[in-house]
Amino acid sequence: MADPLRLEILSLLEENARLTAEQIAHMLDLSKENVEQIIKELQDEGIILKYGASIHWRKAGKRRVNALIDVKVTPQHGYGFDTVARRIYLFPEVQSVYLMSGAYDLSVALEVDTMEEVGRFVEKLASFDFVVSTTTHFVLKKYKEDGIILDEPDKDRRLVISP
Repeated sequence: MADPLRLEILSLLEENARLTAEQIAHMLDLSKENVEQIIKELQDEGIILKYGASIHWRKAGKRRVNALIDVKVTPQHGYGFDTVARRIYLFPEVQSVYLMSGAYDLSVALEVDTMEEVGRFVEKLASFDFVVSTTTHFVLKKYKEDGIILDEPDKDRRLVISP
């Protein structure tokens, strides 16, 4: 059974990775040293993988091309989907790879600078013997990502008139 204290620390860090051990300790009524030890254990166990920032690249003035590629594969004899996925996720432009149920086997998420880079990646992917087909979807606009709303509605600028 999972330790509720560890889960609470993980939840706090997932919501805000900038929280210090001292802040977490204060929030959970623990010692700073206890929180530091738990966080170190979580890192050592590979539970905490990375700390990062969610960046709204469009607002920062940098355009990125995001694509989702549906991939149908035929696993090679003696190898399963895990081996196929591993071959794909080793490419640096690949952000995520998921094993899917339904019409295709793998879903691959890319983030690159140009549409041409997506095309080159799809060509590399299609050259693998195990790839039967691909379908590429380009992300036209992001509304919400990692739980953060990116598309803020325009503020109503009309004057309020009351009788």
